Amino acid sequence: MMNKPFDHNYFIGYVNHVNPQFVKVHFPSSVLLNKFIFSGEEFNGGLIGDFVTIEGENYGFIGKILELDLPEKERLGLSEKAFQSSDFHPTAKVEILLSFDYFNYKEINKGLDCYPNIGSKVFVCPSEFIQDYLIRFGNKNYKDEPIMEIGTLTSNRNTTVIISQQALLSRHCAIVGTTGGGKSWSVARIIQHLKENGSKAILIDPTGEYLNLVDENTVSFNLGEDSFFHYEKLTVEDIFFLLKPAGRVQQPKLLEAIRSLKAYRIDEREGINELNEFKVDGIIKKAGKDRRKYDRFCYTNIEKIENGLLTFDIANLPRQITEECIYDSDKYDDKKYGGRNENDVSNCVSLISRASNLLNTGLFKELFGFDKDPIEESELTSIINKFLGDKDKGLLRISFEKVGFQFQAREIIANAIGKYMLTLARTMKFKENPIVLILDEAHQFLNNKVVDDYFENSSLTAFDQIAKECRKYGLFLCIATQMPRDIPVGTLSQMGTFLVHRLINYNDKESIRHACSSANSSVLSFLPVLGEGEAILTGIDFPMPLTIKINKPKLVPDSKTPRFKMKS
Repeated sequence: MMNKPFDHNYFIGYVNHVNPQFVKVHFPSSVLLNKFIFSGEEFNGGLIGDFVTIEGENYGFIGKILELDLPEKERLGLSEKAFQSSDFHPTAKVEILLSFDYFNYKEINKGLDCYPNIGSKVFVCPSEFIQDYLIRFGNKNYKDEPIMEIGTLTSNRNTTVIISQQALLSRHCAIVGTTGGGKSWSVARIIQHLKENGSKAILIDPTGEYLNLVDENTVSFNLGEDSFFHYEKLTVEDIFFLLKPAGRVQQPKLLEAIRSLKAYRIDEREGINELNEFKVDGIIKKAGKDRRKYDRFCYTNIEKIENGLLTFDIANLPRQITEECIYDSDKYDDKKYGGRNENDVSNCVSLISRASNLLNTGLFKELFGFDKDPIEESELTSIINKFLGDKDKGLLRISFEKVGFQFQAREIIANAIGKYMLTLARTMKFKENPIVLILDEAHQFLNNKVVDDYFENSSLTAFDQIAKECRKYGLFLCIATQMPRDIPVGTLSQMGTFLVHRLINYNDKESIRHACSSANSSVLSFLPVLGEGEAILTGIDFPMPLTIKINKPKLVPDSKTPRFKMKS
């Protein structure tokens, strides 16, 4: 039987002041603040952060103690002897979090359209009572939906925080906090419950710290070592990010080179043979050739050429860029392409050099499979598709530990994975069986821009698009970061749930305040003093913020800080 919210044994005081933000409570005796045990449960009636219930006329209220104080005349009489022999009458400032129907405790009202009266009784909130509310937050069917035992209340370690998986993740989730605050444990705990509940998750692991989470229920690959993302699965936008062409001359030449190599492959593989006079050793040579014939071929095959993917032999790209450095027409015959334009060649030297370096760097040859078949089993999109179809696997871990930082390859390939998942989501792949895409160290990948030779930049926006449109498609984003200020405002504002560990930096706290409507000043005031593993859980489906201690996951990530050693 659940403990009732207004049991005389839990009584601590009366409401003596009411305003729209908080109420003040008068304690008739300081003895009521002492620790006591009732029905096998330990209570401490007056600690900061404790939950209380308030008995109104038609509604009950749940509140949280924010401040404790003594009347001025009693403060003046404080002494060691007075504490032993006299009784004091403290007051408390209590934030009202939600109201509930007095006759039906299961009815939760997120908004406050009524307030307690002066003289209303205040009680310590029993753990079973608040526990029963937590599991209902965001849970439409209550008993029929998966749940997560995420931790315990910091104010009462006997109160287990069991919440709906739907409430935590279905509106996207952000796990934030400074280094050492416990973000990795939170991520691992969420992954543990996703697997136990039969749900699927894809984890992008930038540093390899989640290797310990690999078990029989997990598929794990190291990009650039035992798996690759084939360049033909990238988009034209991605190759622009990798090569950073300048906008005046280089971008048009790169785009034309891509079109030419696509035309070469179409003509060759489909046996059309209309471009035989243009094709020389894997590339298209246009100088002095008939413009109309080439344009006609491109127009006829426009959908294949403009498919947005890199469906061509990328090994020939540097030479093809050089071949595009010609005049638009011959000065003697405007129906033909002109000859070599040395000015264009000079302007494209840096682009051609970057393309050659990219193709000849061993790490990137392995990462993008420049000399591999796009249908190999170790190709990442093939791995993703196989994982999605395997009912026995709950987690796909993609490690970026072996991926270099040159060419901004980490950011670009993470963005490419995001775009691939976005494409699957738009085809309703996850509508019936939602999936969670977990991005650790999200500040490395979000809000990143690629700058060209002329300092013009382009943004990587795949995860921003996922945050803005994929909730309805069943692709849920969970980001973890120590620097929420570096996450785009548009992305952070789409996070429906926040698990906020210790934050000290003013800008980080302000970014949470602006992104989360329920993160008011009283909540933020607790952030700098949170201990390791403690976090504030708040969000759209949580009518009141909760300060919790995250439980240790079964499989613990390797996030320890290396220790100094004495000289031997």
